[in-house]
Amino acid sequence: MKLITILIPAYNEEEVLPLLIQRLDEVTATLPTYSFEYLFINDGSKDRTFELLCEFNAAHPSVSVVNLSRNFGKEAAMLAGFDYIKGDAVVIIDADLQDPPELIPDMLAYWEEGYEDVFAKRKSRDGETFFKKWSSGRYYRILEKLSDVPVQRDTGDFRLLDRKCITALQSLRESKRYTKGMFSWIGFRKKEILFDRDARAAGDTKWNYLKLFNLALDGITSATIAPLRFASWSGIGISILAFLYIIFIVVRTILYGEPVAGYPSMMAVILFLGGVQLLSLGIIGEYLGKIFFETKKRPVYFLDVYLPANRVK
Repeated sequence: MKLITILIPAYNEEEVLPLLIQRLDEVTATLPTYSFEYLFINDGSKDRTFELLCEFNAAHPSVSVVNLSRNFGKEAAMLAGFDYIKGDAVVIIDADLQDPPELIPDMLAYWEEGYEDVFAKRKSRDGETFFKKWSSGRYYRILEKLSDVPVQRDTGDFRLLDRKCITALQSLRESKRYTKGMFSWIGFRKKEILFDRDARAAGDTKWNYLKLFNLALDGITSATIAPLRFASWSGIGISILAFLYIIFIVVRTILYGEPVAGYPSMMAVILFLGGVQLLSLGIIGEYLGKIFFETKKRPVYFLDVYLPANRVK
């Protein structure tokens, strides 16, 4: 029997864990030709998430637990999960049940047809504000235009990955990670499944707009150097305009004797150029920051304890 690992990063999810286990059991019971492992990655939770996972590990035959030494973030938690996967394929799913486990049979069916990355694309997103939906849509469209590799719109981490994809992702040890971009970068045969994303089953979201903005910056700077090229071309364009403007001022003064505009125009030009310079420095700083973290070569995460499943069903 083929072993399927269901990878579930968790941070402060004590309210939803019992329902998640129940939903997963209901789905896997309909797939008797596969064995399943539920691999939970506890990313430094501050509530009773780890205690509950230890109880599930002792009582449930399929629950494995990776407990990290602190909160490293979801991207690092997923890498930790990749390192401890035992299955022939993995299904990545959020603990909050916004991603329905009932799609797993469809993913497995496409996997058996030869697809190696079966990803779920959102048709609708319940429980989210209009601004979040709008900004997410715009972000994916911008990233798609800037990236050198195809980017799947309106998709998250919910997907099935073949062992070949897992091995490829294990080899990417970047400290500042954007796993959604890595899914696209590694390639392999992909298949799209459409679904309606539900609201959280319990608990509160761990993401705010500042974290989402930082994640978006990581996504763009990880996928492309287009912002650096934008800064370069902006500098060239402004320099050309400034040179032409200087020629215009000199010619007008020589031919017509008109005085050069004074303080207001000078301040406007200085402030504009200063803003462009600060923007360019900020873009360069984002990339330098990434280089700084990568040159440290620190481990992406530290393991506190690993509790393997008692018996994978």
